[in-house]
Amino acid sequence: FMYHSCTSASPSINGTWSPTNEMEETRPLQSDEQPSCDHRRRRTQKPTLDDLRREIQMDEHVVSLEELFTRLEVDPECGLSNDQVHFRQRRDGPNVITPPRQLPEFLKFLKNLVGGFSLLLWAAAIMSLVAYGIQQATVDGGDQSNLFLGIILVALVLVTGMFTYYQEAKSERIMKSFLKMTPENTKVLREGGHRDVRVDSLVVGDIVEIEYGNRIPADIRLIKCSGFKVDNSSLTGESEPQSRNAHSSNPNPLESKNMAFFSTDAVEGTCTGVVVRTGDHTAMGRIARLTGIIKGEKTPFSVEIEHFVRLITIFAVGIGVIFFVVSIFFGYNWFSAVIFLIGIITANVPEGLLPTLTVCLTLTAQRMKAKNCLVRKLEA
Repeated sequence: FMYHSCTSASPSINGTWSPTNEMEETRPLQSDEQPSCDHRRRRTQKPTLDDLRREIQMDEHVVSLEELFTRLEVDPECGLSNDQVHFRQRRDGPNVITPPRQLPEFLKFLKNLVGGFSLLLWAAAIMSLVAYGIQQATVDGGDQSNLFLGIILVALVLVTGMFTYYQEAKSERIMKSFLKMTPENTKVLREGGHRDVRVDSLVVGDIVEIEYGNRIPADIRLIKCSGFKVDNSSLTGESEPQSRNAHSSNPNPLESKNMAFFSTDAVEGTCTGVVVRTGDHTAMGRIARLTGIIKGEKTPFSVEIEHFVRLITIFAVGIGVIFFVVSIFFGYNWFSAVIFLIGIITANVPEGLLPTLTVCLTLTAQRMKAKNCLVRKLEA
């Protein structure tokens, strides 16, 4: 058992080391030692947006392999022992990225019923029913047109809302099915023997072997390579495959040739590497958490719809109020003036716009699907 004195590194929440500005003396946890409260606190503490926007703080790609093996307490010829693996699994959790919190299905459905232009149609339907109620209270055998209009508007909003929800739910199911296509196993060296294990059971310090066609199962420091290339387009946006080797080439870990990152693809060659980050602590995990913290911006289409709804509402209410005042001025009774006000406002609501937009967007989504482009949200 050894203590490591370091002026620029401290243990991270994933059992690896990251640079800090303070001088401190630290040590790795032993396999027979329980995680401390400090480790649990670090693992459960939620990062802020400023924390995630900073550059990745790590030095596993610049230190020598011997020092890295010492830090991770792993023998590169034998791998980790089962006791070490079980301890690190308890300490760090599974090697998966925590999915963002999803809205319950009934809230998604309600959002389609009352969001955007639907809200204006709901207002028109309610006013139509109110007008019908006033007519029934003041006139015997009043006109039934407002009742029919209110019922039709309610049915229109319900049908278009259900149709939109169905289309988006179908796209979301297809997106989730893509996750099942990802290989669940990877080859790892443990207790001196090679074995296939589930990707989510990998821990920091595991020695993994990767060949072309595999997906990188975690953030790994490469030990040896043979014509190895990776596709980093999902992480860095680089369209061309990037060659990799066992030598550090850049202080930035994302640019260093001796690093391969979780969820990127091996497109050529083979390599052996040691896992340095898993799960939410990987580079891709940071991106996932960053997107979860940032509030989603409105699409240009939804912005235009909101702008249109505001204009229609101001215009309809303005015209209705003007005619209400004119009706009172010419001697109509209060109930008749209110009915006139509601009728003017309802008449200025384009009831056919919502189903027209929904059908057009659905047809466009179907055409894009035929070209292997999946639309998750119609308004996007």
